[in-house]
Amino acid sequence: MYKKIIVPVDPAATSIGERILTKAKSLLDAGGEIVLLTIIEDIPGYLAIDVPVDLIEGVINDAKAKLVELKEKTGTIALIEIRSGAPAREILAAADEHKADLIIVGSHVPDFSNYFIGATADRVVRHSKISVLVDR
Repeated sequence: MYKKIIVPVDPAATSIGERILTKAKSLLDAGGEIVLLTIIEDIPGYLAIDVPVDLIEGVINDAKAKLVELKEKTGTIALIEIRSGAPAREILAAADEHKADLIIVGSHVPDFSNYFIGATADRVVRHSKISVLVDR
């Protein structure tokens, strides 16, 4: 079993998030902790100036609301964390900062360029220093 599990969730795919959060609960040690994570991708600099600040804040608030709803729906006690940046890099950084011993990522149906698992899941698996469980 695991003491600290990072569970990255795409707010647009909460059904996958629900599945991996339930799996994380089943793998967690008594007294362990789950970090429910979502990453808001950075807006390219040439577009950032045209994006209203309240729109960005709205995206962050919406993501947080979806994570809270997911947490309540599954009856999970978890720390919620929202980060900004490249998803794979931020997932790995969160795992390192929290001294996690497992990352559970959901994988969508991939296209031809990343046939076996999704692009983010693939990057996390290739670069992680800890165990990664990819749920399909």
